[in-house]
Amino acid sequence: MNKVRLIFKNVSEIVGSEGIGLIILLDEDKKRQLSIPCDKEMLYQFGLRVKHVPVVDKLLPEVMCKVLSTQTNVHLELMINDLIDGRFRAILCNTENSETIPVRASDAVLISMVSDIPLYMESNLMDKLSVEYHKESNSISLPVNTISDGMLRRALKKAIKDEQYELASNLRDELLKRNLNIDE
Repeated sequence: MNKVRLIFKNVSEIVGSEGIGLIILLDEDKKRQLSIPCDKEMLYQFGLRVKHVPVVDKLLPEVMCKVLSTQTNVHLELMINDLIDGRFRAILCNTENSETIPVRASDAVLISMVSDIPLYMESNLMDKLSVEYHKESNSISLPVNTISDGMLRRALKKAIKDEQYELASNLRDELLKRNLNIDE
């Protein structure tokens, strides 16, 4: 299996949303960018680490990663390996025996950020879902198929309210493709 190593770039709240954020990841060559939606709690967790708040070394992810690295010889990697209904799927994999444990994609990024456990994505998935990275750009592109069902419905309502009918049409099409009721 071909895979791409991902590096944490930043986290940002989506303007106009209530507590929905995007985790921005780059490939090692800094040519491609991937955006992963996250909830308010994860925005807070990433914010603590980005701001280098002194208490983070005593928080559970850091403590558990330190225990793993100092008390065991287990070799781990994290892999974002699928996208289902707008939600990324990830696994924590023991590279020695190939045992895997499912983990939320946002948690996989956080674990990788606070440890030396590498984070990967399958190459074909990265090619399909990432966009070209422009260092000087202030905007973020987000493929519509990476947006959760709830976010998609809220975006549709906002696009209709703002009279952005082409965007609304694309969002409606994505909801229909997922066999979801538009009015929920």
